[in-house]
Amino acid sequence: MSFILAVLTGIAQDMSMHKYAKEVKGTHEFRYTNPITRDTALSMRDYCIIKVGDKWYCTGTSNPVWTGPNPGVRLLVSDDLIHWKQYCWLIDASKLPPGCPYNGRFWAPEIHFIKHKYWLTVNSGKVTALDPKGMKTHSIWLFSADSVTGPYKLVNGPLTNQYNNDATLFEDEDGQTYLYCSGNGLFQAKIDLNTGKLITPIHKFLDKKQAGYPTWMEGGIEAPFVVKKDGIYFMFFSTWTRGYEIGLLKANSPLGPWKLASPEPIFGTRKRAYRLALATEGGYAGLKFQDTQDPYCEAASNSLFIGPDGKLWSSCHYLMDEKRPYPYSQTFYPWEKTPQLGIEPVHYKNGMFYINGPTWTEQIINY
Repeated sequence: MSFILAVLTGIAQDMSMHKYAKEVKGTHEFRYTNPITRDTALSMRDYCIIKVGDKWYCTGTSNPVWTGPNPGVRLLVSDDLIHWKQYCWLIDASKLPPGCPYNGRFWAPEIHFIKHKYWLTVNSGKVTALDPKGMKTHSIWLFSADSVTGPYKLVNGPLTNQYNNDATLFEDEDGQTYLYCSGNGLFQAKIDLNTGKLITPIHKFLDKKQAGYPTWMEGGIEAPFVVKKDGIYFMFFSTWTRGYEIGLLKANSPLGPWKLASPEPIFGTRKRAYRLALATEGGYAGLKFQDTQDPYCEAASNSLFIGPDGKLWSSCHYLMDEKRPYPYSQTFYPWEKTPQLGIEPVHYKNGMFYINGPTWTEQIINY
């Protein structure tokens, strides 16, 4: 059973949150203000959090993101979900041997607890003089460890013979594990974790310009993350078409067929002026929509984790809008020019998931 499912089915956890959670008439109180991290040294994209015992651990895409290569896969730790510090490098690029086939940009790593082990998916390629960003061989690598902090050993890779990114794992109740990823669309396959080999061929099941799907997906879709609730499979995914938003698919089977659970994104930020050149190049600059009233230009690349109340929460990278209007401050701190961790509780009602926000003022959760 996966970490999320195991917790939801009854693992008892200590919910004391130090001074950020206190007894209030028989309940606990958790206060947070996004972005959670406000430190250029902790800046990452694609934050992925996992709760182990009474601590939260977090990994993500380290800077530099676009120029590559980057320094590897780092692990942050927190006792209260508010204060974070670096614990270690799960993969330190400076210590990789010559000729290592995954020495490029380490994008969107995730950690999942399945079958009593921790599984780390890493997306990277080999940097060469002819391919300085490692994009020609960028694909998925699978590592495992007995502890969330490692050391992690390579199980297999690359898992596919094509460009794939944003890999995630999901274990169903029957013990079968599934791999989902992106790469100019969304892909899926069954996987044997022990060998790291795909049981079924990697299959592209959704394109960014799929017939019958809405225009807010046209720019690109990525970052799948799957959970199961009430016998239904839900896949959260991100799109950068109008800014950075999260859409939701659902299916009766872990391999679909998938369909939109909501006609509109369930979370995120929309800013017409953001990445306008990319939209023009992609042919979707003419989409009509209104900007959201928040100070962000990005709030997505979602993954889910167990929060302070024992329920599902979302983690994303939040990036401040450098063209944010008044009444937001026009003075930017250095950390505001880099992506930072943001979290929000995930709500489930009447067969549908919801995420309110993104928020930027103090939020109070009583439980």
